[in-house]
Order: sequence, then C-alpha cells, then structure tokens
Amino acid sequence: MNIILFGPQGSGKGTQARLLSDQCGFFYFESGAYLRRIAENNPDLRKMLDDGILVPDIEMTSYLTAFFDEKGLYDNILFDGFPRSIEQYNFLKKWLSEKQVKIDLGIVLEISEEETVKRLMLRKREDDTQEAIKKRLELYHARTEPLINEVQKDSKIVRVDGERSVEDIQNDLVKIIENAKNWS
Repeated sequence: MNIILFGPQGSGKGTQARLLSDQCGFFYFESGAYLRRIAENNPDLRKMLDDGILVPDIEMTSYLTAFFDEKGLYDNILFDGFPRSIEQYNFLKKWLSEKQVKIDLGIVLEISEEETVKRLMLRKREDDTQEAIKKRLELYHARTEPLINEVQKDSKIVRVDGERSVEDIQNDLVKIIENAKNWS
C-alpha cells in the first residue's frame, strides 16, 4: 500500500508519518530531508533550497526514481512532500504502474491558517516569519488543492482534523489505513 500524506507546514505530517512508519511498517519518504541530503554535495540544489525555490519537476522525479530504483522499493511507501504538483503526480502514477503498484490512499491533515501560523511561529526558525508563512500557505493552497483533486480521481482521499492531539490523530490514521487495506 502506497500513501501520500498532504497538509500545510505545521500540520503534523512529519510526526504522524514517523509514527505510522513505526507502527505500520511503511517506508517513510520525506522529500525535504531527502533533498537536503542530496544538497550537501550539490551546490546548485543547495542554492535552490536556500532560496526557497521548488525543485523543478523533472529534476525532482529523477532524484526520486534513482533513489527508489537503487533500493528496489516500490510499495509500502508513505510519501510526504512528494508529489507537489500534478505533473509530479502523473509521473509517479505512471512510474508506479510500471512497477505494478499504485497510490492507494491520500490523507489530508487539515489545520486552519491561524493554527499553521501559531505552530510555525513557535518553531522560532529564521524563515518562519508571518509573511513567509502566509506566502508558503498561498503556494500550498494554489498547488496542493488541485493536486488532491487529481489524486482523488484515482485513489481514496481521506481528510483528517489535524488540530487534535497527536495520539487522537494517530489512532484515526491507523484505523483509516486498516480500512483502506480492505478497500484495495
């Protein structure tokens, strides 16, 4: 079973994904951490990330396929931060189909804009100014809502209230995944 986890920054995607990986045995692919590792030896990518520029689709998909082909891993993956565009999703869908697997489920962790700002301001990172957060939220909504709609054409999408306790969200996610195994 392959799952895409959606949600704005601060929605708890990383926390929930790590817990799901531990509890359900998924391979957790967090694109941001993966790109930061590659950027350690790639000055052009490092500059892109430092400047807050999204990695072009063709470049991102080539990194992804090289990584998963090297590991021979195509199923039981929890994707966080990829795909970020409809083009990336269409590529992923085709590529997985060639491996005779698919995206089985999309989970959207929903939190209000106010909660996003509150959570991110508590991190006290340099790039987490209110203005920067608002811009990232606008980009998230502009790119991700159409992406979620596209994924919904092929897979089940479940929306989860991300403003509850970590434990309550985790319990719901485990139940959703267990139910999804029966849908497939």
